[in-house]
Amino acid sequence: MTKPTNIPEIQKRLETLSQELITLIQEYQLDAQDPLDVIPVAREKVSKKDDYIRFLELSLEGRLLGEAAQHLEASSSE
Repeated sequence: MTKPTNIPEIQKRLETLSQELITLIQEYQLDAQDPLDVIPVAREKVSKKDDYIRFLELSLEGRLLGEAAQHLEASSSE
């Protein structure tokens, strides 16, 4: 997969990640009330190691893409 380099590409990738993440959240009924509890709740409820790893990957990639989008927006407004 190519690295997104602009806001529309980042948004498209985030939408794809979100759909996959939502599937995992629904499958394992991940219901953390506090964002800081997401990882411990996933660790407890996700029974398949590969799904847990994928959950972490999706979470991290989403975070990084969000930060990249913020950086692009800030640099384009300068």
